[in-house]
Amino acid sequence: MNRSTLILAIVAVLVAGTLSSIFIVDERQKALVLQFGQVKRVKEDPGLAFKIPIIQEVVRYDDRILSLDTQSLEVTPLDDRRLVVDAFARYRISNVVQFREAVGVGGVRSAESRLQRIINAATREVLGSVASNTILSADRAALMGRIRDAAKAEAENLGVEVVDVRLKRTDLPTQNLEATFARMRAEREREAADEIARGEEAAQKVRAQADRTQVEIVSDAQKKAEIIRGEADAERNGIFAAAYGQDPKFFAFYRSLSAYIEAFKGENSSLVVAPDGEFFEYFKSSVSSD
Repeated sequence: MNRSTLILAIVAVLVAGTLSSIFIVDERQKALVLQFGQVKRVKEDPGLAFKIPIIQEVVRYDDRILSLDTQSLEVTPLDDRRLVVDAFARYRISNVVQFREAVGVGGVRSAESRLQRIINAATREVLGSVASNTILSADRAALMGRIRDAAKAEAENLGVEVVDVRLKRTDLPTQNLEATFARMRAEREREAADEIARGEEAAQKVRAQADRTQVEIVSDAQKKAEIIRGEADAERNGIFAAAYGQDPKFFAFYRSLSAYIEAFKGENSSLVVAPDGEFFEYFKSSVSSD
C-alpha cells in the first residue's frame, strides 16, 4: 500500500513537472523565458514551447499594435498663442528583450508612462517651432509626421516602435476662449456694419435715381399735358369763334347763361348788382300786346 502511494505520488510529480514545463505562445504574443530574472530564450513564433519547471518562468507581451491616449498639454507656438493639445499614439513592442531590460517588471504600464513623456516632449518641440495658424491648418498632417519621427527615434531605446501619432484636439485654453470669441464677435459686427453702410449707400443711390426719374417723368407728362391742354383750348376757342361768327346773338345768350351758372353755383350765393345792369339783360321781360 505504501509502495503504491509512493508510485502515485512520483507519477503525480512527474505529470505536474511535465505540465509546468510546457507553455503555449499565442499568435498575438511574444514570450520571454526568464531564469532568476535573466532572459534565457525568446519565443516569437506561435505554438508549444518548453521551460525548466520552477527555475524558469514565462513572460508574455502583446505583439499587436497598441494605442496610447496622452494627457492634455499646453504648447506655445512661435506666435506665443498658447494651445491645448490632445494626442494619441499607436505603437508596438518591436524588441521584447530590449523592452524587458528597459521597463523591467513594470511592463506595459511603465512603458506607456515613459512613452507618453517622449511623445509630449516631441509634440512641444515640433509645435513650438511653427505658428499657431500652421497647427490649425491642413499642414497639421505634416506636423504629426514630424512628431511621430521624433518620438520614434527616442522610443527605440524602449524596444518600442511608434507607428503613428495623431493630434485629436488643438484648442485655445479656457481662459483665452472668451477673449477670442469677443474679438471674433467684434470683427463680425464690424463687417456687418460695413455691409449695412454699403447697403444704405446703394439704397440712397437707387432712391435718388428713382426720384430723379420720377421728376423727369412727371415733368415730361406735365409738359405734354400743357401742350394738349393748349391745343384743346385753341380748338375750343376756334369752335366758339366759329359759332359766334354764325350767330352772334345766340353766342351772347349762351355766354350769359354760362355766367349765370357760375354766379349762382353756391347754395347761399348773394350778388349785388344794379337791376338794370347789362348782367341781367336776359332776365328782363318784354310785354308785347297782340
